[in-house]
Amino acid sequence: MLSKPIRSVLCWQLIATAVLTLAAALWTGVHGALSAALGGAVSAGAGWLSALVAAKGKAGSAGGILIAALMAEGLKIGLMAVLLWAVLANYEGVVVAAFVGSFLVTAIIFAMAFFVRDNE
Repeated sequence: MLSKPIRSVLCWQLIATAVLTLAAALWTGVHGALSAALGGAVSAGAGWLSALVAAKGKAGSAGGILIAALMAEGLKIGLMAVLLWAVLANYEGVVVAAFVGSFLVTAIIFAMAFFVRDNE
């Protein structure tokens, strides 16, 4: 259902999250590892949901494609904002550097879908 570029970047996001979680565990312990995992999960989860919304959009016209893309992007940004707030407001032991760092790295990786070739 999802295109090869989206599947590829979602996989890269999960790999980056795992690597950053391990690095944060070695750097700051359990809270750092959980913070990095949550940061990656926020970005990957929002990206996955927006990709599903975009894939379900009406592809019958250029306008339909544009509306679906804008809705998907708006959903992604809104969900990211809510999830970032939820973690920062509710997890007292959050290691902000690990959380935000992991989030930013995985968000940048999602933007790289543009560069993945779709040879299917």
